[in-house]
Amino acid sequence: MCGIFAYLNFCVPRKRKYILELLISGLQRLEYRGYDSAGVAFDGVGKMSIVKKQGKVAALEKEIQGQSEYNIDEELSVHCGIAHTRWATHGVPSGVNSHPQRSDASNEFVAVHNGIITNYNDIKKFLEGKGFRFESETDTEVIPKLVKYFYDKTKKEGQDLEFRELVEMTIQQLEGAFALAFKSTKFPGEIVACRRGSPLLVAIKSEFPLKTDRLPVVYGSGDPCEEPEAVDSTFSAMNGHDWSSLGTNNGSPIEFYFASDASAVIEHTNRVIYLEDDDVAAINNGNLAIHRIKRGDSSDENYFREVQTLQLELQQIMKGNYSSFMQKEIFEQPESVVNTMRGRVNLESGSVRLGGLMSHIDTIRRCRRILMIACGTSYHSALATRQLMEELTELPVVVELASDFLDRSTPIFRDDVCFFISQSGETADTLNALRYCKERGALIVGITNTVGSSISRGSMCGCHINAGPEIGVASTKAYTSQFLALTMFSLMMSEDRISMQQRRKDIIEGMKQLPELIKTVLSLDEEIQSLAQDLYEQKSLLVMGRGFQFATCLEGALKIKELTYMHSEGILAGELKHGPLALVDKNMPVIMLVSRDAVFQKCMNALQQVTARQGRPIIICNEGDDEVKGHAFRTLEVPKTVDCLQGILSVIPLQLLSFHIAVLRGFDVDCPRNLAKSVTVE
Repeated sequence: MCGIFAYLNFCVPRKRKYILELLISGLQRLEYRGYDSAGVAFDGVGKMSIVKKQGKVAALEKEIQGQSEYNIDEELSVHCGIAHTRWATHGVPSGVNSHPQRSDASNEFVAVHNGIITNYNDIKKFLEGKGFRFESETDTEVIPKLVKYFYDKTKKEGQDLEFRELVEMTIQQLEGAFALAFKSTKFPGEIVACRRGSPLLVAIKSEFPLKTDRLPVVYGSGDPCEEPEAVDSTFSAMNGHDWSSLGTNNGSPIEFYFASDASAVIEHTNRVIYLEDDDVAAINNGNLAIHRIKRGDSSDENYFREVQTLQLELQQIMKGNYSSFMQKEIFEQPESVVNTMRGRVNLESGSVRLGGLMSHIDTIRRCRRILMIACGTSYHSALATRQLMEELTELPVVVELASDFLDRSTPIFRDDVCFFISQSGETADTLNALRYCKERGALIVGITNTVGSSISRGSMCGCHINAGPEIGVASTKAYTSQFLALTMFSLMMSEDRISMQQRRKDIIEGMKQLPELIKTVLSLDEEIQSLAQDLYEQKSLLVMGRGFQFATCLEGALKIKELTYMHSEGILAGELKHGPLALVDKNMPVIMLVSRDAVFQKCMNALQQVTARQGRPIIICNEGDDEVKGHAFRTLEVPKTVDCLQGILSVIPLQLLSFHIAVLRGFDVDCPRNLAKSVTVE
């Protein structure tokens, strides 16, 4: 939710036009996260300028182009600008509620913010008592005003604090989740950024070698700590420079970028530092330093931040020849499942190796139970693989919605293994559940699609699903790759069990055929588009199945809700006669998933109950299954595979159906209303 992009050039002359275009393009790379307004803050002529606009980034760009109060061709050797796309939480979408938010009419301090400040009302009342006047309804506005308050207060007391120190004083008063970037007329050419519970990275671009690729962390005087020996030996003699900052030699050109997501910086540089919770990153005189207000654990990693090299390619975040990112990502699934398996599954020997889990596999085999904790689509991927995991591991497997898991204060034991599944690796509820389980001594396993994400860094072990960047808000290829990664884990757990060998062999053979089978399903696109023509004017849609297909029903119904704004409900066929059957008549569209597996006959019973009530079922079944087709109003035939993988093939028609209905209804399939890709607030 929301997107931060900031840029600072030091001794790299850039025209104001270039800087503004760069800020706008950075926001455009973050549009997939979901937003309703956008804004930028930059140095105008003799003052700081703020331009904000409700609506898309294109509207902001047009607003900037329409202003004439600054010289766009002026060349600036040092400049910092901050930009933001806002997803409304406090206050309706509007220009005044957009970010950046400011401290006063002269724009002395401005800030952009992702997240929610839960104690903003208390801070607001305090500041109003000090004479501050608020112009927006946002929780964010208290932040720059609080910085201004501390600046004025310390000046009166004779203190001359750095910009970073003012920010540190401010964020110590904040409760909630945030990623923040600050700019000030009092500290020109400087930028300060920090995070707590919301993602933020720093990217570095320079033609000269950096002083170091391993940046030490400096701890605040409020919580002193001794420098570790590694710092003394590695950084004490660094060309005469302060070991606590990263940059080139003084005066050498360097550019810095701050962003919520790597997709916003990859076209400029692939060298990034992922900030941790409570990090405060400050750039002054072309040098980056990272400070922490309080000391974390005593591990060596806590003293350093590595400069990492992104493996992301620019073409991966471009639409190519597709009309939307979602369409592109649906059609990328033959490749994404191969990438999930690559280097991990030996299709000849039948061995499975998830490298990130190997050192803990014996501990997992001895555990009391496995918990899979997730939200939304990731929850459905856990539900889709629970039955197989129980079968192959013979361990109790519990699937939990992260928000409900926390609400219940669920008992967790030291011999539990907890899987945390998230495409972005930044989902707030899932992250909070991770911290809850970690405090109680459980083994933490992360399953994410994003290298460097909070979940991947906070886990003790795990794996990346390697589905590639997913830009569309409605997850498609990440779902099938999560499904496959959890299946691979189940296979790895049962590798030494003789009784399971034939079952494992059948599943691995199914995985070998999966890419070609997905291509066959994708060839149904025109047929599904025709079906969408019949359904797009409907107001409600039921999706029904059971066994391995129940999770597919839930995921398919969720996709229809997300993209088409049509009411849709995934129903367990075994529960049909316990209430949902009352909805069935000749006018209610019912999609049924019926495949030849252990619950085939039970699904047929449910199908007959639907047709007996004059229902006209649309059936997704296996190719050539004439018995099922005889009961159908319409059919979509997908190839047959091993039962536990059938859900991967069955969900793709539902993804395509939701896409085509949304297009026919005239909706934005990549950015559904009210939704965001990375849900970083509870």
